[in-house]
Amino acid sequence: MSTDTIAPADTTAAEVDGLVRAAAAAAPAWAASTPADRAAALTAVADALDAARDELVPLAEAETHLPEARLTGELRRTTFQLRLFAEVVTEGAYLDARIDHADPEWPMGAARPDLRRVNEPLGPVLVFAASNFPFAFSVAGGDTASALAAGCPVLLKAHPGHPVLSRRTGKIVVDALRAAGAPDGTFAVLHGVDAGTTALRHPLVKAAAFTGSQHAGRALFDIASSRPEPIPFYGELGSVNPTFVTPAAAAERAEEIASGFVASFTMGVGQFCTKPGILFVPSGSGLPERLAAAELPAGSRMLNDRLRAGYVERLDELRGHPAVRVLAEGADPAGERPGPTVLGTTAEDFRSATAELAAECFGPAALVVEYDDVAELPGLAASLEGQLTATVQGTEDDDVAELVTTLAGRAGRVLWNQWPTGVSVTYAQQHGGPYPATTAPATTSVGTAAISRFLRPVAYQNLPQQLLPAALRDDNPLGIPRRVDGKVEGPA
Repeated sequence: MSTDTIAPADTTAAEVDGLVRAAAAAAPAWAASTPADRAAALTAVADALDAARDELVPLAEAETHLPEARLTGELRRTTFQLRLFAEVVTEGAYLDARIDHADPEWPMGAARPDLRRVNEPLGPVLVFAASNFPFAFSVAGGDTASALAAGCPVLLKAHPGHPVLSRRTGKIVVDALRAAGAPDGTFAVLHGVDAGTTALRHPLVKAAAFTGSQHAGRALFDIASSRPEPIPFYGELGSVNPTFVTPAAAAERAEEIASGFVASFTMGVGQFCTKPGILFVPSGSGLPERLAAAELPAGSRMLNDRLRAGYVERLDELRGHPAVRVLAEGADPAGERPGPTVLGTTAEDFRSATAELAAECFGPAALVVEYDDVAELPGLAASLEGQLTATVQGTEDDDVAELVTTLAGRAGRVLWNQWPTGVSVTYAQQHGGPYPATTAPATTSVGTAAISRFLRPVAYQNLPQQLLPAALRDDNPLGIPRRVDGKVEGPA
């Protein structure tokens, strides 16, 4: 049997130490690389992954049970975001370069010294890959792309759900970076639970990123916070992504809402972190009845047996709650290919058992909550923990300003008359939210703003030109936008 089809052995503690030290040795050179060189390296990785599509997609199919079309699209997203970060690096605004020339007449009452501030890379970053997106949130996914773009070497802790794919993808990334001139140690893949925690505790690791369960993410966050030198830990831990339907919207387009909801919560067998897991609907709207009669998609295999077991356990808890009834379910809802399940309850019962009913159920199930008065919605929203997304299905005439304001305080992305599954990689995207959705609500793990997680600002006071970073020199050799004496200026 080819070694390419055998799961790799766990990385030993000694091997972890060597890889971390290699990353730390590579960090100064990678941080000092020019925007053009770093952009070329990111593009080279994207090109290499595209060229290996016919090899990588079948590996992903075999390990994750995801269909070819889904995986092909996901790989396209992965290489797109690598190229997008190459553009971000080249443009240079992410550096947030600021120059305040010396001013003896500065109005604060004392002379202003020459001060110059720029974002600089943190150093080696540990990335924990996710299971549900074996390309886009895994070895060469968004966390890797944004950290490399920031100038940080990456140590990638592979997910055990797709180890063979992870090893092969990692080899492609390493080879592409080396061929593009990146220093050895800029990227490496680690395998095994112990390898991940060992690397997280290593004093040369300066930040970590994670996508996964609340239990595992919180445990890793606690390790990162309790180190002798605590480090930033950017964890995405899960979300139920509530959707609120107003009476007017239900009266105007009940069938559209019902079909859209079913399509969204069953997408990818319900294994998206943005799955709308709770739907608040007005009593008497007929929406629960429509959902009960809806044609549910056939069941499919989940990513792995561990996830399926966790889903079935959580589904049994919900089904067994005295306040919950089953509205609809597909064939064999707890089987190897679980059919979707739609559950129902009332707002009154939901308020009395929010902690039990609002916990995430990662899989093809959702809870419909019937309320009596639209005035209840802000309170129901306020009862929820932090979320990645929150959605309002409404009409232009609805007075839902208080609800939207409440949701903005609970979620990182608020949607109007759309569904949260499908997270576009853009400049304005926010994929994050208050705890427990994430451990760092001021940041995003999707979109170009993700690069800021792996940077820290440094100010230089009264340094001569030759000692300043290129981004801060008067002649602007990088040709980047900067704020000079309070005014934004383009390239020289």
